Amino acid sequence: MTDALQAQAQSVLEELGLKLVRHPLPFRLNHVNCFLAEGDDGWTIIDAGLNNDVSRELWEREIGDKNVTQILLTHYHPDHFGYAGSLQKKTGAHVSMSETDTKAGVKSWDDEFIKDLPGYYEAAGIPEAAAQEMVDNTQAFQPLIFPLPEVNHYFEEGEMVRIGRFDYEVLVVPGHSDGMVCFYQREKNVLLSADHILPRITPNISYWFHGDPNPLLTYMNSLRKVRKLDVHWVIPSHGFPFQGANRRIDELLAHHEERLEATWQMLEQPLTIFEVRKRLFDRPLTVHEMRFAVGETLAHLEYLRADGRCERTKDVERWVYKQIEKDVAQ
Repeated sequence: MTDALQAQAQSVLEELGLKLVRHPLPFRLNHVNCFLAEGDDGWTIIDAGLNNDVSRELWEREIGDKNVTQILLTHYHPDHFGYAGSLQKKTGAHVSMSETDTKAGVKSWDDEFIKDLPGYYEAAGIPEAAAQEMVDNTQAFQPLIFPLPEVNHYFEEGEMVRIGRFDYEVLVVPGHSDGMVCFYQREKNVLLSADHILPRITPNISYWFHGDPNPLLTYMNSLRKVRKLDVHWVIPSHGFPFQGANRRIDELLAHHEERLEATWQMLEQPLTIFEVRKRLFDRPLTVHEMRFAVGETLAHLEYLRADGRCERTKDVERWVYKQIEKDVAQ
């Protein structure tokens, strides 16, 4: 981002009365943007970071003796709602998020669900040792998200929420998570996009063995929904604010169309999810990144299967995907 654009972005934040609070993350994606805004009835926090020492110390400095009255959560992923429960206990704030993601936030790190993961990973064709590492990595997030917040209000599509001095429209945009929400300030034509639209990377769209069985189709439909607004300024949860939502939306749609075509071409021979993953993500991955790569691979495969372009069969205990010729699929 040029200095001029950075100055414009800062001006937009100031005009809206938003303070960007950047939380460091212990991953390759090394930060998450949370926000503070002061209104007539107190302060609003948007997203909370992980429940770790870094977030605790950062919020301690940022909040001080501020009267925080509401915490708005865009979705259930740990870097966004991990510290929300503790932050709610600290401030007494009212917490809002979608009902879908409230339930997903309980299920995704529940002991019962984690106990089922080895079976899912076996079906994906993941070697046992690697699968156990992925299970352990999932379980390691439990202390980073507990205690869970008590959600006082469930967001609904189109409702208005006051953030600082302005009213924002809630947009339900599932895909990155099943209950993802963004906040749209119509008069300023500004979108707080959370992880729905990011400036430099493609949001991870994964099937996590629960919830929406075709999250990639859902995500692409959510992008098309937002495209109709022709948003001028996008304020994302990772990276810097940027101009021109539609240009970025077109890039994201094109990226997934290319990945879908590449995935379909691979399926000339029967492949497991893990074998497709190795071809789609042909680089060294951390255990954390491997979980995301497997989930994203599965989302692409299930899109193609729902579209009639591939079939899934069971080979012993593993799912195997095989291409269906386009003329047959049509």
